[in-house]
Amino acid sequence: MACFLVPTAGAVAAGVASKVVKHKEAETKPAHISVSTKLSWLVKMLLGGAVLLAFEHVWHGEVVPFFPFLTAMESADSTAEMLHEMATVGVTMTAIIIAVWIGMVIVASSFEKKANALKAN
Repeated sequence: MACFLVPTAGAVAAGVASKVVKHKEAETKPAHISVSTKLSWLVKMLLGGAVLLAFEHVWHGEVVPFFPFLTAMESADSTAEMLHEMATVGVTMTAIIIAVWIGMVIVASSFEKKANALKAN
């Protein structure tokens, strides 16, 4: 259906946030992995999830190369089903990707702290 639109929207939002933060970081030189770099990891992960979901929908014939592009948009009943799938599968996939990204940021921060502690000694 269209659950791939949810992580795509998340990737767009994270991409905009990354650009804004990168612009503000240009004034300073951080001694660690910058927030904009960490946000770019999230953008790439969300886009990867969106591509995976989109490929699965193309494979099953739910996305077509002609208007309305989504077969679920042909009737009101199937549109309601599509919106339900977006709210369940799309949001779940996006939440899992964000949870994994948070884990990556925590691990990267712990490695940075260890590296800085070794430099100090």
